[in-house]
Amino acid sequence: MRRSHLDLGDYLPYLINRVGSVLAVRFTAERLAAQGLSIAMWRVLAVLSSNGGQRQIDLAELTSIDASTLSRLVTRLIRMRLVSRSRSRTSNREVLVRLSPKGRALLDRLIPAALGFEGIVSAGVARKDLAVVKRSLRRMYANMTRPRVAR
Repeated sequence: MRRSHLDLGDYLPYLINRVGSVLAVRFTAERLAAQGLSIAMWRVLAVLSSNGGQRQIDLAELTSIDASTLSRLVTRLIRMRLVSRSRSRTSNREVLVRLSPKGRALLDRLIPAALGFEGIVSAGVARKDLAVVKRSLRRMYANMTRPRVAR
């Protein structure tokens, strides 16, 4: 009888989670917590910063946050005056979320810190290797989120 063996230290899902977890914990502790932000709130603000105003449904997709959780996060960000929410001009059922001037000012301070953390986590990794890692992670995400085809 063959026993199964898994070397956790060489298991890709574990390695991805380990890096992501420590990065999220440190970024939150060293930068976000002082602003009253969680890592999920940061993702919402970062997406709005790079993509402009978004429908809430699109924001959920871009941040990988489920719609009901996202709605609560957006409500908190509105109370903090970091974003605004308004009805879409094209549909009364759609809600558009935008960065406020206060949110933009906060991101102007946080984005350099976030890029600094990316530099720390990727120290010693050649630029071309880092590009391969990022491309590979995007492919892996697509592999896990596209509908499975019956074999």
